[in-house]
Amino acid sequence: MNSALDTVFAALADPTRREILRMLLEDDMAVTDVAYPFAMSLAAISKHLAILAAAGLISQEKRGRVKWCKLEPDALRAASVWMQSFGQFEPVNLDAFEAFLAQELTPTELPEGAP
Repeated sequence: MNSALDTVFAALADPTRREILRMLLEDDMAVTDVAYPFAMSLAAISKHLAILAAAGLISQEKRGRVKWCKLEPDALRAASVWMQSFGQFEPVNLDAFEAFLAQELTPTELPEGAP
C-alpha cells in the first residue's frame, strides 16, 4: 500500500502531470490533444502520461490509430483517505493567530518587520 501511495504522490509532484489530470477531468482525450497546450515534445508528454498510467491515475487505450487517455476516478482514493487522516486537526487561522500575537506581545517583543 505504501509503495502505491508513494507512486501516486510522486506522479502528482509534477505540475505538468497535475495539469494533465485537470484536463482529463473534463473528458477523455487523445494524446495529441493532451500535448497541445504544453510547450514540450510529444515524447515528453508521453513520458508524463506513462508515469500517470504507472501510478494508476489514468488509463490509455488505442482506438484505431489514436491513443486515448482516460482519468481513473478511483485512483486517488487511497491518497485522499491518507490525507483526510490529517483532517482531525483544527485548521489554523493565521490572521487570528497574528492578531493574538499582536495583542499578547509588547512592541519590543514583536519580531523585526512585524506590524
